[in-house]
Amino acid sequence: MSEDVLLETRGAVGMVTLNRPKALNALSLEMCRVLHPRLDSWAADPSVKAVVIRGAGGRAFCAGGDVRAVASSVARSDPSLSREFFLAEYALNHRIHHFPKPFIALVDGICMGGGLGLSMHGAFRVVTEKLVLAMPETAIGIFPDVGGGWFLPRFPGESGTYLGLTGARCDAADALWLGYATHRTESSRLEDVVAALVAADWSRPGREVAARVLQGFHQDAGAPGLAARAEVIDRCFQGSRVEDLFAALEREGTAWAEETRATLLRMSPMSLRVTLRQLRIGRGQDYDATARMEYRLSQAMTRRADFQEGIRAVLVDKDQKPRWSPATLAEVTDAEVESCFAPRPGDELELPARG
Repeated sequence: MSEDVLLETRGAVGMVTLNRPKALNALSLEMCRVLHPRLDSWAADPSVKAVVIRGAGGRAFCAGGDVRAVASSVARSDPSLSREFFLAEYALNHRIHHFPKPFIALVDGICMGGGLGLSMHGAFRVVTEKLVLAMPETAIGIFPDVGGGWFLPRFPGESGTYLGLTGARCDAADALWLGYATHRTESSRLEDVVAALVAADWSRPGREVAARVLQGFHQDAGAPGLAARAEVIDRCFQGSRVEDLFAALEREGTAWAEETRATLLRMSPMSLRVTLRQLRIGRGQDYDATARMEYRLSQAMTRRADFQEGIRAVLVDKDQKPRWSPATLAEVTDAEVESCFAPRPGDELELPARG
């Protein structure tokens, strides 16, 4: 068993601890391969009534998938890790999405990208005052995956479009308003939450028991900043083309609009176009269809030069000065965008039926 993910059973509760604190608990291929069969086992075990997932180290729940390893593999002209990692990650997300028992994520600290895949698809998400929530993929030349095309369009108004394109960060109050978080408590009380779940009487329906326990720890998170900007976000991010969003922000003319516009200008133009298309398609699809679409996108986008460049600029050299190709929105053609969504041999995701 990998030491990067610790698995145990406490009473009626299956416990998952992501155990890569130095890497902010980034999700690796090996971690996916260890965790998935245990979830299958717990789903079938009548003595296990719920599953809890958390991150070790106190700084992060999960900072995302291990995209740096994927980029290194692609740079060596070896696409196998990209295929295998995204297949394993998306299959794991699918297992969580359709998990038949309460799946409870204790989200303390940083939760980005793949961390949302490990938490958003479960029944309950308990966040703390340390939460930093974001989908920053357009900054590294890809797109908000792990079901982002399904859950971002289902956040209030155009907030998901805004978050998916800009990578803006959210706190606990924002997370509750979005519907990402189901409960908020203090980081110092998370061990008490686990103890209460382990000690609970699970003779009643599992979701009812879990909800009652978690509600006992819930605390007010204050006013969400996103809600205060909801009207302007909806006004500026409702367009069907990225150029429409830029024009709306320019018309707005406020400091926030200018800052948001500047943020978008730093992102990969191709990623912006693909992401907006992904989110608009996702509005009308169920989760499984969106996962299949996103797997095709994952393979198309990781083959592009922007992915290597984004990883270099953000995670390797950290100069925050990516040289995108194409360099501008005007240079990204509709045909290039559509080609990323097109089926290709070997780029299809097969998902099992889940009850």
